[in-house]
Amino acid sequence: MKLPRHHLGLALGLTAILLAACSDSSDRTPAAPEPEPPPPPPAPTYLPIAQPEVTDPPDAGGLFLLSTTFDLADVGYQQREFFLSGEATAFRNVGELGTDGAWEVETAETATYRTRVVVYQPLDAADFSGTVLVEWLNVTAGFDTGPSYGSAHVEILRQGHVWVGVSTQRVGIEGAETPVAPLHLKAANPERYESLDHPGDSFSYDMFSQAAQALREPGNANLLEGLEVERLIAVGESQSAFRLVTYINAVHPLYNTFDGYLVHSRGDGSAALTQSPLEPIGTPESVLIRDDLNVPVFNFQTETDVFLLGSITERQPDTDRFRLWEVAGTAHGDYYSFIIGREDTGEDPRFLLVDEANGIPGFLSCARPVNAGPMAWTLSAALRALVTWVRDGTAPPTAERLAVDDASSAFLKDDLGNVLGGVRTPWVDAPVATLSGEGQEGDRLCFLFGTTVLFDAAQMASLYVDQAGYEAAVSEALDEAIAGGFLLQEDADRIRAVAPLQWQSQVPGE
Repeated sequence: MKLPRHHLGLALGLTAILLAACSDSSDRTPAAPEPEPPPPPPAPTYLPIAQPEVTDPPDAGGLFLLSTTFDLADVGYQQREFFLSGEATAFRNVGELGTDGAWEVETAETATYRTRVVVYQPLDAADFSGTVLVEWLNVTAGFDTGPSYGSAHVEILRQGHVWVGVSTQRVGIEGAETPVAPLHLKAANPERYESLDHPGDSFSYDMFSQAAQALREPGNANLLEGLEVERLIAVGESQSAFRLVTYINAVHPLYNTFDGYLVHSRGDGSAALTQSPLEPIGTPESVLIRDDLNVPVFNFQTETDVFLLGSITERQPDTDRFRLWEVAGTAHGDYYSFIIGREDTGEDPRFLLVDEANGIPGFLSCARPVNAGPMAWTLSAALRALVTWVRDGTAPPTAERLAVDDASSAFLKDDLGNVLGGVRTPWVDAPVATLSGEGQEGDRLCFLFGTTVLFDAAQMASLYVDQAGYEAAVSEALDEAIAGGFLLQEDADRIRAVAPLQWQSQVPGE
């Protein structure tokens, strides 16, 4: 039977397909082999960190450190002190120390040392979070202080973190020429601390590394009484932040010492790599934190830091290993951290009052009331975010930078005088004062403490009408800050509870 034309075409097409499918593949050009995948990059190798010897201090009075004043046992903690000793190295650069912070250094001179560390740890091991915060103690005043602990201690203690303060610099032990007070260790308790020996700050970076080594891999003695370290985070504020920037850029790549870093209130530049009596090796006037790190770095900045200390030139974009928060209404040093906060166990809302005080009683007298802004509470949120980042890789929220003019020479402010942009909180979005981190007159460190100018009763009424209106404004701003990750839910109750007290203190007898 003769097939119709369209059926014949279909049959021929199917036949051709079948023949092609059954043909010998030898008549076709063979496919090119798949390229071999590139080998994985070699795992980085790090230098070993020297193991210091750990000893107990002499039984001669108690340890000395200006810190919180409440009994640590009341919040489930204990304090202990140890001496660390060994041989520390200085470092020298290999090539130029560039502004990008991607520095290469090598070990150089060595010197023997003996210093001390202070450990705050939970009394019950079950309360330990696994996180150890190692603070490079600040010596700007001429003696050791732990300003990051002072500002964020409520968060540190309620989370069950261990805090370790390291006497990393010579001034803390031997003193300075013009201290705020003669409270360096050998003056505060000569009998207890006379054996301490600091060879100079060129060796401070390795001494800090060795303190971390003693915590992570105990040698002859365990600083933490058997607690198992899961995360080791370095912390440094102000002059310690300057040194921490140099540590991050130069020393961390050699040793991979810490799992994360909190750089708290840095200015422009960073500390020298070495200084006298060694041949000084300075660092650039402006330097970023290197962008090739394998661990997170959180840079927390106040208003004071941006222009007065010059960090406007050190702004850098957020990445998967770097966060920058600039917080509106804050100062480098403030009312909570240096005046009233040392007594705060985390319960009384009155510690959050915006109030006026002219300095640190017995230490510093400033011309105007110092800043009473939200630094402590936003720093606590930053610390929580960093610990989470280190623990499970969840990056912190990004934040808008503080608003500046086109020339990057001054802040932009609202009609009440508070800076625009940055991390926002009820302190600036439901304000009761003009809070500034810009300048101050008075004793030698007052310029770092900013100012507070409380609104009078008439201005409060014009902004909020009455107490209910003010409380509603605080609640709205608080909800936004918590949702943004810039304040902690655990602090919300105290922030709401202080609102009626704040109103009544400024609008009495309503």
